[in-house]
Amino acid sequence: MIRESTRRDFLKVSGLSTAAVASGAGIGFPAAAQSASATGNISVWTTDDKQRCSRAPSLSWQSVTGSPAANTVALDPDKKFQPILGFGAAFTDAACFTFNRLDSAAREQLFHKLFSPSEMNFSVCRTCIGASDYSASVYSFDDGPPDPDLQRFSIEHDRAYILPVLREARKANPDLFLFSSPWSPPGWMKSNNSMLGGNMQRKHMPAYANYFVKFLQGYEAEGVPVQAITVQNEVDTDQDGRMPACTWPMEYEADFVRQHLGPAFERAGVKAKIWIIDHNYNLWGRAIGELETPGVHKYTNAIAWHGYVGQIEWVDRVQSAYPDIEMYWTEGGPDYTWPDYTTDWAKWSKTFTEILRHSCRSITAWNFALDEVGKPNIGPFSCGGLVQVHSQTKEISYCGQYWAFAHYSRFIKRGARRFDSQGSGTEILHAAFENPDGKRVVVLTNPGAGQKCDIRLGNQTASISLTPNSVTTLEWS
Repeated sequence: MIRESTRRDFLKVSGLSTAAVASGAGIGFPAAAQSASATGNISVWTTDDKQRCSRAPSLSWQSVTGSPAANTVALDPDKKFQPILGFGAAFTDAACFTFNRLDSAAREQLFHKLFSPSEMNFSVCRTCIGASDYSASVYSFDDGPPDPDLQRFSIEHDRAYILPVLREARKANPDLFLFSSPWSPPGWMKSNNSMLGGNMQRKHMPAYANYFVKFLQGYEAEGVPVQAITVQNEVDTDQDGRMPACTWPMEYEADFVRQHLGPAFERAGVKAKIWIIDHNYNLWGRAIGELETPGVHKYTNAIAWHGYVGQIEWVDRVQSAYPDIEMYWTEGGPDYTWPDYTTDWAKWSKTFTEILRHSCRSITAWNFALDEVGKPNIGPFSCGGLVQVHSQTKEISYCGQYWAFAHYSRFIKRGARRFDSQGSGTEILHAAFENPDGKRVVVLTNPGAGQKCDIRLGNQTASISLTPNSVTTLEWS
């Protein structure tokens, strides 16, 4: 995470840039779409000030007559982009602690709602390798004096409630994809001998590579396989020593991947993918620099992004230089003190649309669950959970980001492909997808006043009235 003021700035900036980029205002209709056709009804779900991802009256395709309406989104399913892995949030120590406070029946019911493919279908989720800023305490898997042979290594801490929660989530969704990130190596591997702030030391890179191997093997043995790791959460900040954090200069991360981590995975037969950067858009140049370092691309084919600093358009520079590189969005969440914490679904949907329109294959939010004042955490910090579980009553409530997610995670399935959508004369944001079963999905975000919008597919069109501050999902076969 970063300072909360920067989180607020991020949402303001991302909302403005999304309106400019993702709406496609002033762009002509895709020529290929003129040959497309559609039949049957369009199912509609809407979130606004009166309803939460609720069924709305269906729409019907009609033949195009006359000129396009002022607000029109034209679709071209023949022009496809990145595949979609899925959506989710982070199983921080704090989130797992919060889930664990629920009785088993309440947690089972909640997990069905969150993870079942027939419900929210959250499927791309993050875990922490040791403590993050959202932990009940500071810990690693090898605390104490230097231990280069890792004789003390143990994941015992996670057996109390983290591993049980992860097993229960995977039971609800067997297709759960987990990626794991460290906020800090053990303190003895760093220059300041502490997990708070500081930087990595080269002399401990061999031991740290084995630390990752032991973590992955330990989780696998506990029935919790992890499919990917990032080298370091937010490689470019020590967070002023306020929390578990660690700086990794560009050449450190590149050398660690190519000389230590990648070879260690090969020797151990570890299949987990390696994702690099795991930080903000403004590090796009660093991403290119690491990928062009000889030997790095052999072991990694993915960049993890946070959106707190910079513009999403900047990741296109990396994608252009390395078209085969995969992009994943790995952190972002609300502040429980925001006045619109429970109603900012349109703001978050703008952010999600922007992320997906710029090559990212997944979106993973920050803490899955926290209490009513954003605890526990090491701070104090003021992040809010995707789900809020009251510390005394255990009442469960949901923030605006959750309802924004509902319009994506419930309808866009793993393996879906984003396809082209272009807007003309509209501030409505849009993103379009085709699922593996052939169903097509369009998410429309209307952050302003109510307005009418036409959806055009070849010689067919459908008209919908969008309510103010709304997110609407359209689905048809």
